[in-house]
Amino acid sequence: MKLTDKHHSKTSRVLIYGEPKSGKTQLAAALSSHFDLLFFDLENGYETLLKLPRIQQERIELISVPDTKVFPIAIETMLKVITGVKTRICEIHGKVECQLCKKAEPAGIFSEVCLNDLPTTSIVVVDSLTQLSNSAMNHLTKNQEELYRPEWGDYRNQGQLLDKFLSQIQQAKFNVICITHVVESQQEDGKAKLFPVCGTTQFSRNTAKYFDHVVYCDVKNKKHNFASSTTYLAPD
Repeated sequence: MKLTDKHHSKTSRVLIYGEPKSGKTQLAAALSSHFDLLFFDLENGYETLLKLPRIQQERIELISVPDTKVFPIAIETMLKVITGVKTRICEIHGKVECQLCKKAEPAGIFSEVCLNDLPTTSIVVVDSLTQLSNSAMNHLTKNQEELYRPEWGDYRNQGQLLDKFLSQIQQAKFNVICITHVVESQQEDGKAKLFPVCGTTQFSRNTAKYFDHVVYCDVKNKKHNFASSTTYLAPD
């Protein structure tokens, strides 16, 4: 196929990152004024969504995934969901095809999602990659002692799980937004720069490559500011 036969994608992959309380979730949620959102809440941060007008709340389907160190379910669930195939997630545990909820009397409630069937008027939101990274590490070390410190092999395996997830996003045929925090990394010139958090510092430095657009959020003069540009530099 010649390049001239190719067309611009009708969908986008967006990464939003910034400090806590810098308006990241609020920015993504504001899109509900024009789009339907399928919102995967890994951090129990849905309170921000309740600030929206009711008409916008009606356009958001919330999937809660109660991820903790003891129950690191987010990485398992999201790796299955992000493939785009039809999945059923229980509302109590956030687990795909949860056997406990299937056997419960009465049977538990499941949310059915199929990302590949979403129209271009819908957006998948994952909040957040920070929690997903923690979930991956907690999943890998769940059989270790309480005070176990991850080793190099654990970080390598964490990177493989995150790459598996993000590679699916990179090739996704649906709109997707991932939200995450920031990590400071030292550059070769000695200057510090902020990168979106995803796994190790080295992996975080390369996370943006999986996305079409990267948006940095911060607060200046008591106002939320958002910037997206290939030449924009986050504050040192």
